[in-house]
Amino acid sequence: MSLLVLSAADVAKVTSTFSPDELVALMANVFSRLSERRCDIEQPHRVTLGMAHHTSLFMPSRITCAGTTMKVVSVPTSDAPKEIKEKGLPATTIVLDEQFGSVKAVVNARRLTALRNAAGSLLSARVILPENASPRTILAIGAGAQIQAHLALFLTAYPSIESCVIYNRSRNARLDTLRELLQSSFPNVKLTTEALPGAHSKQAEVEFLDAVKAANIIITATSSTRPLFPSKLVQKGTHLCLIGSYKPEMHEIDTDLVKRAGLIIIDQKSACLQEAGELIDAQLSEGDLVELGELFDYNIKEKTWIPREGPIEDIQTAGDVTIFKSVGVGVQDVAIACAVVERAVKENIGVLIEQYDEDD
Repeated sequence: MSLLVLSAADVAKVTSTFSPDELVALMANVFSRLSERRCDIEQPHRVTLGMAHHTSLFMPSRITCAGTTMKVVSVPTSDAPKEIKEKGLPATTIVLDEQFGSVKAVVNARRLTALRNAAGSLLSARVILPENASPRTILAIGAGAQIQAHLALFLTAYPSIESCVIYNRSRNARLDTLRELLQSSFPNVKLTTEALPGAHSKQAEVEFLDAVKAANIIITATSSTRPLFPSKLVQKGTHLCLIGSYKPEMHEIDTDLVKRAGLIIIDQKSACLQEAGELIDAQLSEGDLVELGELFDYNIKEKTWIPREGPIEDIQTAGDVTIFKSVGVGVQDVAIACAVVERAVKENIGVLIEQYDEDD
């Protein structure tokens, strides 16, 4: 048996060949299966191990029709040295051979988690916004891989967007790099990057609040423990994608904004009710949540999805804004990793180690 190794550069090359529609279809398949409670999905609880400067997470998952994978992510501890934290989250996914049970691919997953989350967010927008929607302004808060993947995908999918505003905790090299990358890819979009206002910066605060008011789409990917902006500033009809919070103490928006939506679109009810601080704080129950996979019918053979008008209308009429909250689910990793490996083999990308599992 041979072993395919895909580096970060290889993964970037492969994923650049996927269109937004292909990525959205991948996630539509995943969320449809989740909401149907299909028995062909397995997501064992993750295993956690402590290291000197990291907490390592081992997350196996399986979709019978797609494959079996295990993702390993190492999260820097709060007391890790600065140089460790600046390197981000090392992540690797192993993909198993379905027939022989051996490892057939090792995939650098630093960007894959962000990409699959972005595809899920775009699916939520495609489902809930009118088919002819032409958003003009997008606001992103954060400057990491999640925001990079989201903006690249949304700006590609919605060429109507004229203005992209990015706020980060501070002005740093990562924010500057993100601006340069997006500017080179989307030269016709007006890009603005700023640091979130401090307590004594009135003008900066006014500019930030104006950016919130103007946004048609808002994407947040932070670890904030307090709301980033007040509900009253968000205009009617805005679609929000909340990616950052994954612990009860984390809150990217306030309870008033949660209540304004009426019904919240989520990736998986059980996970969000345990991990999404905004929803926990608002004391929401399962009846207040609608899984993304409940909003469309997925055609497995044609790899297409069709919106379900009734449930979508229920969400659109429940409030004056729409919210998609994602904490991420392991089977998303299966879908994106297996698709990347399949495309890499087709395009002859990566390093192939022949006879990896064969004795002399």
